[in-house]
Amino acid sequence: MSERKPPATAGEVRQAARTGAWTEQTSGLVPGFAQANLVILPQEFAADFLLFCQRNPKPCPLLDVTAAGDPTPRRAAPTADLRTDLPKYRVWQEGRLVDEPTDIRQLWRDDFVSFIIGCSFTFEAALLRAGVPVRHIELGRNVPMFQTNIPCAPAGIFHGPLVVSMRPLKPADAIRAVQITSRYPAVHGAPVHLGFPEQLGIADLSRPDFGDPVPVRPDELPVFWACGVTPQAAVMAARPPLVITHSPGCMFVTDLRDEELAVG
Repeated sequence: MSERKPPATAGEVRQAARTGAWTEQTSGLVPGFAQANLVILPQEFAADFLLFCQRNPKPCPLLDVTAAGDPTPRRAAPTADLRTDLPKYRVWQEGRLVDEPTDIRQLWRDDFVSFIIGCSFTFEAALLRAGVPVRHIELGRNVPMFQTNIPCAPAGIFHGPLVVSMRPLKPADAIRAVQITSRYPAVHGAPVHLGFPEQLGIADLSRPDFGDPVPVRPDELPVFWACGVTPQAAVMAARPPLVITHSPGCMFVTDLRDEELAVG
């Protein structure tokens, strides 16, 4: 798979996922197109989850919400099919991960509501354009993600810890990264923490809860952004009967352009 030519447009990524030709993580793919997290759940829990997103906008910035039973996010990608167009999904039952399929058509229900949540992979293109290095892209890895000791604001059945993604940067690059990512609140915006991972309850940066480890060099700071895997931590805590999400790093690539989401 890694020897294949990467898709060149958002539509090509979705088509490759739909046919099973691309089942890998999507960091660094098609710069300029916004990537997104996915949460699909029964309509009876949709109001609670919508409120959870509204109360926790840093980790859960909403880009689109579908009507019940509709697999197409009309704003984010009007030709997409959320049942097939991600490289890999996660299926959760009672808060337990039970499967990671590449197609969820057999699981689809008429009462499913889908939430499209901004992803920090979107602003990585802006970081790279500014000369700010992104270690996991350099290494061809998934971004490291960690559960923290910071609780999210609860809503209905949903509660749980903030999850963060980490990118190691030299201090000057960290300052630039704050300036650049502040322009993208729809995809998590500025970092939530710089340095001192133990203050977030993170004991070992070489052992992420999701994604792949990357080295942090002696002259670098670990820089932490709110992460759209936070809803998966909430699903594990709330234990609803059935939820489907993206597999961490295997994002939904939208037709939205990153600069459409920028402010200032």
